[in-house]
Amino acid sequence: MTTIHQPQYRERLTSAERAVAMIPSGAKVAMPLAAGQPPAILAAFAERARAGAVENVRLHYLLCTGVAGTSVFDFELRDVIVPMSYFHGGVERALDKRRLAEALPAVELVPCHFSQVPRSLIEHVGVDTLIATVSPMDADGNFSLGASTDYALTVSRKPGIRLILEVNPNMPYVRGDCMIPVSSVTALVENDVSLPLLPAAPRNEVDDAIGAIIAGLVEDGDCLQMGIGALPDAVCSGLSGHRHLGIHTEMMTPGLARLIKAGVVDNSRKQTHVGRSIFTFALGDQALYDFLNNNPEVEAYPVDYVNNPFVIAQNDRVASVNATLQIDLNGACNSEFMNGRQFSASGGQVDFVRGAYASRGGRSIIACHSTAAKGTLSRIVPALTGPVTTSRNDTHIVVTEYGWANLKGKSVAERARALIGLAHPDFREELDRAAHGAGLYADTALDSRTLNAER
Repeated sequence: MTTIHQPQYRERLTSAERAVAMIPSGAKVAMPLAAGQPPAILAAFAERARAGAVENVRLHYLLCTGVAGTSVFDFELRDVIVPMSYFHGGVERALDKRRLAEALPAVELVPCHFSQVPRSLIEHVGVDTLIATVSPMDADGNFSLGASTDYALTVSRKPGIRLILEVNPNMPYVRGDCMIPVSSVTALVENDVSLPLLPAAPRNEVDDAIGAIIAGLVEDGDCLQMGIGALPDAVCSGLSGHRHLGIHTEMMTPGLARLIKAGVVDNSRKQTHVGRSIFTFALGDQALYDFLNNNPEVEAYPVDYVNNPFVIAQNDRVASVNATLQIDLNGACNSEFMNGRQFSASGGQVDFVRGAYASRGGRSIIACHSTAAKGTLSRIVPALTGPVTTSRNDTHIVVTEYGWANLKGKSVAERARALIGLAHPDFREELDRAAHGAGLYADTALDSRTLNAER
C-alpha cells in the first residue's frame, strides 16, 4: 500500500458493526456470488437485524454459500432480511424445505439470464448498496474483486451506490476489469478468513463416459466454456491430449486451471484477449485461488461482458458445455426445476448456448445422464416438468452416455427419434409411444434398435 492512498484507506476503515449501521431499513442490497460474499459484514448485519435495528431489507444475489446461510439467511430473520435469489443452491433448497413444512412461500427467485443480472439490479431493482469481499488494496489504490467480479463490478459503478467492502488477504488479486478504487468506497472492514471452498463433485462411470464423448467433440484450438459439476470436470480430464485451447468462461474451475497449468490451454488461437483466460467468477479448492492470485495468464471481467453472446461469438470455435436436468422430445431443456420446486436457475446457460452457436465454427453442448433417481426416471421426457431454460430453437448438440445428437437442421420428428436414441434403453419404447401418440411422427412404434444416436 503506497503512502498516497493510505489516508483514504484509513478514513474509510471501520468495524463491521459500524459499517452495517450505514445500511438503513428498506435498503436494496446486492452481494456477489460465492467467494465474494463477506462473512464479517454478513454476521454483523444479521446481529443488527436480530436486535431489531433494521427491517425490510432485500438482499439480491446468486449462488449463496453457507456464510450467508448461517447469518443473514437464518430462518428466523426471513421477514427482516428477505433473500432475493437469482440462482438457487443448497441454502435455498434447505430453506424451501423448512418453509414448505411450515406452509410458507418458497424463497423468492428472480428469473434472469446471468448476463442481464447487472442491468436487472441497477435498472429494474434499483439496488442502493453493495457489500463484497475484495483483495487488499494495490499500489494504485484499487481493490480487486478477485474470484467474484460477476455483477458486483457493474453495480459498484452505479452513481450514488453505498459501497461496503470487506478486505480479505485470502481473496486472490486478479487482473482485468475487476477493480474498485478506494475513492469510491463508503466503508472498509478488514477480515482474515478462508474463502469458501467447493469440494470436487464425485464422478462416476457415466460422468466419465459423457466426458469422453464431449472431449471427442472438442478440437485443438477451440475456445472453452465449462459449467459446474462432475460432468464438466470429466470433460476437462478428457482434454489432456489437446493443444492450443482457449478459455472464455463464466466460471473458472479447478479443471480448467489444471488445463492451463498443463499447457493444454495457451489461448493462442483466440480472436479476443489472446494469451489470456477470461472468466467472471471462480469457485473451487484452495489450489484454484492460489493459481489465480497475481497470475498474468488469467483475467476477470464483469458478467455483462463475459456472458454477452455478442462478445462470446467474437472468438471462433467456441465449445460451450453445460448440464441440464431434463430434455423433452422437441429438444427444449429444463435446467433449473426438480420435483416441482426451484432447484437452481438458468444462470449463464442460455448466454453461452447462443454465444457459442453464433461463433464461427462454434458448438453448444448440453449434457446429462440418461436417467435420474437411481435409474428410475428418464431425463429424456415427452414433456418438461419445469420451465424451459434453453428453448428447442437454441439447443444444438445433446450428449448422454449413449452418444450425441446434433439437433440443428432436424425436424421435430427427426429430433424425437435422435433424442430417444440418447435415452436409456429401458425408456426408449415408452418414449417412442409417447412421441407417436403426440403426433411427433406418424409411423408405427419403432424397434428400439433402430433409434441410434450419433457416435
